[in-house]
Amino acid sequence: MDKTTFINALAESRAQWDALLAQIDERWMLEPDVEGKWSVKDIIAHVMWNEQEMVPLMQTRSLIGSELWDLSQDERNEAVYQQYRHHSLQELISQEQRTYAQLLAEAKTLSDEDLNDPHRFKDMPDNWTPWQIIAGCSYTHYPDHISSIRAWLIRRGGGG
Repeated sequence: MDKTTFINALAESRAQWDALLAQIDERWMLEPDVEGKWSVKDIIAHVMWNEQEMVPLMQTRSLIGSELWDLSQDERNEAVYQQYRHHSLQELISQEQRTYAQLLAEAKTLSDEDLNDPHRFKDMPDNWTPWQIIAGCSYTHYPDHISSIRAWLIRRGGGG
């Protein structure tokens, strides 16, 4: 993976995410059962948490992160849901946009070597590839939720 391809993939996937969210009335974003019990607001919080975890990884070039990574995916997702469920929609949207801006800025500091060599990140296992870890919490992650949100919009008669 080269830096230009990585940044372009990140920006393109994010543009799709932002375009989809822009189509959804904010009142709808609070409705449950989009993905399991999650509302669009809850999905935004989930996406933001994953992006937030990548910012310090890129800043410090070390495998640091929340203790939530020690939990199963379901337990981690529930913990993130509980952490953000009482935040307002506007607060989450603003925070998520700031988080993405940080993520993009940090991604732009990475070299081709950083993206491909786990040894350039302290404590990263040899069989991990940095760009795949970062992508999994950003641009390859967005489409998972885009699909769910589009299906929900169709179910509720709101297009998609």
